[in-house]
Amino acid sequence: MIVRISAATLPTTPLDWSANLAACRQALAQAQEGGADILLLPELCLTGYGCEDAFLAPWVAERAWESLSDLAREIPQGMLVGVGIPVRLRGKLHNGAALLTRGKVEGIACKRHLAREGIHYEPRWFTPWPAGRCVDSRTFGCPVGDQVFDWGGIRIGFEICEDAWAAERPGLDLAAADCDVILSPSASHFAMGKDDVRERLVLDGSRSLGVAYAYANLSGNEAGRIVYDGCARVAASGVLLSRSPALSFHGLHLATADVEVEDLRTRRSVASHPSARPVPRITRIEGGPTRRRTVPAPALPSPRPDAKEQFGRATALGMWDYLHKSRSQGFVLSLSGGADSAACATLVHLACHFALSERGERQVRQDLSHIPDLPQTLDARSLSARLLVCAWQATRNSGTVTRDAARRVAEGCGAPLIEWDVDDLVQGYLALGEQAMGRKLSWSTDDIALQNIQARVRAPSVWLLANATGRLLITTSNRSEMAVGYATMDGDTSGSLSPLAGIDKSFLLRWLALVEQEGIADLPPLSWLSAITAQAPTAELRPREEGKVEQTDEADLMPYPLLSRLEILSLRERKSPAQCLDTLLQDPAWNGDPERLASWVRRFFRLWARNQWKRERYAPSFHLDEHNLDPRSWCRFPILSGGFEEELARLELPR
Repeated sequence: MIVRISAATLPTTPLDWSANLAACRQALAQAQEGGADILLLPELCLTGYGCEDAFLAPWVAERAWESLSDLAREIPQGMLVGVGIPVRLRGKLHNGAALLTRGKVEGIACKRHLAREGIHYEPRWFTPWPAGRCVDSRTFGCPVGDQVFDWGGIRIGFEICEDAWAAERPGLDLAAADCDVILSPSASHFAMGKDDVRERLVLDGSRSLGVAYAYANLSGNEAGRIVYDGCARVAASGVLLSRSPALSFHGLHLATADVEVEDLRTRRSVASHPSARPVPRITRIEGGPTRRRTVPAPALPSPRPDAKEQFGRATALGMWDYLHKSRSQGFVLSLSGGADSAACATLVHLACHFALSERGERQVRQDLSHIPDLPQTLDARSLSARLLVCAWQATRNSGTVTRDAARRVAEGCGAPLIEWDVDDLVQGYLALGEQAMGRKLSWSTDDIALQNIQARVRAPSVWLLANATGRLLITTSNRSEMAVGYATMDGDTSGSLSPLAGIDKSFLLRWLALVEQEGIADLPPLSWLSAITAQAPTAELRPREEGKVEQTDEADLMPYPLLSRLEILSLRERKSPAQCLDTLLQDPAWNGDPERLASWVRRFFRLWARNQWKRERYAPSFHLDEHNLDPRSWCRFPILSGGFEEELARLELPR
């Protein structure tokens, strides 16, 4: 017996009922056209995964049930559809997955293991389902809980996202019930390198449990901060049969494969061992797979992007979805001629390129239907010219190198560049301050204040431009600056969206060099980035004559690779200052000057502790690798604390 399984990636938006249901219907239509017997849709796809505290409102689950009922009426005879949905039962909310046939909900499985680490806070809203429990619900008119569905002899069960990652995974009980197919509806966020882990999880699950394993996922920037990379899969007996594209701007894709059920059972009977696990309840569904197939199932997995393309695609996709979901008119960017702002301009250009090449001009015009006077002919440069406005704002401390770099980047992207001289504004504020304090400000006594006023003066003009044109102001600070507060609040941190705050400066510099030298995806090398990669990162806020060497970021802070390493050790691995120093002293890259290394460790921890208030005020950013510093999505830290002073006072070098 052959069963054709399709797993979908879907673009969803929290509480956008019509759009979410329309995406489910579109997936259903494609699966029906492709002859699928079983279609799996992602976790909580009818509500959107990122509803946050709106999940606590009872009407949200009720409204989701209306959408579920509407979808069930459209399912063709002889087809099963698995759909993620919140389930409110006796005052408790559960994260569920419903199995639908034509016009009917056959049963609902509920998530046992809730995601609660990193960016996830599921226990705030949902109650974990107790293992082995299944109840007949009058409210839903079907069984709810742990069960195996028997559909014409084919046995089917659910593992909902985090369930598949747990040691006591429901799949073990499903395997004990001789399950043939496991459906895994997921909302698994993007992080660089994470998809390799996911693929191993799907392959190992299909092999160890002796099943066909289908994995569905969300795609795109769903709720503002988190990007989902799609990449649905179908595997059987440890073999990957189908995989949809990753980080696609199209959003909706199906991974479809034919599975020989008797072959699965034969392999399972040979490899299986006696199990004492409890067998879940069996829920029988009338009929079975009877669909006639007019097209063969695609079998070749699609290629996956490398790290360079993953970052470019994920961030560009996050910015594109944020733009059209917020119905903004475009972006405004203060283009300094440095690495961060150049990367932001490049990412807007990449978003325009990927959107046009994957969605097509017609769909892009539909996405941007709220924007008037789009160019008659759309390509990446003409679209960038419409969506992105850049401004270079000079003071007496600005140099020609950064001005020329800003011009080259704007020209390379196709974006207009406004050049403003804001030095008179700076001098005006200085005069006001000196008058109020009754003294002159000098670089020897007021270094930080004199630097910050230059950065802050640049904010009102670009905010004015953004407000007057209905655009999003891009914040250019990166995660390394965010960690140590090397940014001016209400200056370079001003903005509506902070696309780089989830990535460290070391990675960003390497990425720019690779894109300049090698290109990205189907784009050739972006040679105009050479004006950026040839420079040492600098804020250009101090007078050149005041110092013997030009001001650079690393001279102000520490080497960026070390800063990134300290981020990982202290924040991701949660090591103390002494443990961080001990680890670094064992690394030949950093142990050449132990005294200086210790001073850098002290600087990092002191700057981290005193700058939490800045991190609380950053514009929304994206989660891009294994951690981020946004206290609203990953890393919480007290605004007021002891500042590690006792730990740093005891920091000693080995004798």
